[in-house]
Amino acid sequence: MAGMDVSLKEMMSIDGTIGAAIVDHGSGMALGTLGGSKDLDLQVAAAGNTEVVKAKLRTMDSLGLKETIEDILITLGTQYHIIRPITGRGGKGLFLYLALDRSRANLALARHQLRGIEEKLEI
Repeated sequence: MAGMDVSLKEMMSIDGTIGAAIVDHGSGMALGTLGGSKDLDLQVAAAGNTEVVKAKLRTMDSLGLKETIEDILITLGTQYHIIRPITGRGGKGLFLYLALDRSRANLALARHQLRGIEEKLEI
């Protein structure tokens, strides 16, 4: 099992990572962050992506879908943003957020690595 600091460091080690956060989607607050830049404020991203998660959960409820979200991918011209709700041990209401430089990242590998990090994370 890995704690939050270890998990954030592992997220930052994924090729192409710009920034990483663990976010409470109930409050929109980032519980922990690493990386970021003047162009990527992780606190703002945490709050904004909370609204994305809430909107998707509401839509799924309206549609009567009984699925869980594996991840949400936002593709920009130069970046990938991955939102992965935490489903294990005590992580309900939290999500992992990873911003990647599209020119340096392997999206499939990043998703695979993020899944492994989520499985080991203990909050």
